[in-house]
Amino acid sequence: MSITLLSSPLQGFTDFRFRNAFHHYFGGIDTFYAPYIRLDGKMVIKSSYQRDLQLENNSTLEVIPQVMTNDPDGFLFVVKYIQSLGYKELNWNLGCPYPMVTKQGMGSGLICDPEKIDHILKRVHNETDVIVSMKMRMGYETPEEILDVFPILDSYPLKNIAIHARIGKQLYKGGVNLEAFQRCIDSTKHKLYYNGDITTVAKFREMQERFPSIDHFMIGRGLIADPFLPSMIKNNTTEYPANRWQIFSEFHDTIYQQYDAALSGPTPIKMKMLGFWEYFSQSFSNPQKTYKKIKKAGSPRNYTQAVAEILKNERAFSI
Repeated sequence: MSITLLSSPLQGFTDFRFRNAFHHYFGGIDTFYAPYIRLDGKMVIKSSYQRDLQLENNSTLEVIPQVMTNDPDGFLFVVKYIQSLGYKELNWNLGCPYPMVTKQGMGSGLICDPEKIDHILKRVHNETDVIVSMKMRMGYETPEEILDVFPILDSYPLKNIAIHARIGKQLYKGGVNLEAFQRCIDSTKHKLYYNGDITTVAKFREMQERFPSIDHFMIGRGLIADPFLPSMIKNNTTEYPANRWQIFSEFHDTIYQQYDAALSGPTPIKMKMLGFWEYFSQSFSNPQKTYKKIKKAGSPRNYTQAVAEILKNERAFSI
């Protein structure tokens, strides 16, 4: 069975600069989901969202826009916007676990309200011809919440439902709930994609074995922590390329230069790269030491030196 790998959207990380560089240096991802569009009560698409979805910024990729809302008018507004750019599919985020989102009844905080979900989907399907797909957790409080939503979802022609096998209030803590994911498979007619804790080739194989009917797998944090992971899964190997650190170095320099040009001043770029290194460091031989070194680098010059030193040590370590 051939498998499809998808990049899960991560706000603040997987924008077009990251996606393009990732695709160029590593490959392995068939479809990228853009981080969600959120309207914040105003019918205005922020310029950062606009840049992220412009076709010239995504010319070599298959990208699907995503919306996070609990308001049908907002949803319809975003549909019109993405269709004006030429996109045919809009993914609806019912997965975000963060309290500032869920307390407003959005993301995974909306899963407990099947009636509202029904109302929004009804309007979107009656008033537009957009293809709708879903990105969900299994609930916010309990993994049973999603089971009450499936009868509603089953009455709409959704393209697929990607399910992160956790509940919202877990955030990213604790393990994935594979029994609950199996119940999801047994409870809906829709095509499901699996998402959650695919961090190694071995972990992917384990999920593939556990859920033989699933052929679409979504990778989120694991893809940033180890950018080689998708292509290794696709090539069915646990071997890194011989020039692993050279490729990583070129990828890093590309995104660093692009973010540096886009952000103003040394503090925003430091914070941006620090966020990335929280993940990157996990595939280095000494994650804590690596991250600490980056954290201590106060100036752009010190940062560049720290990165060069880290990569030099890694190359020496892997010989």
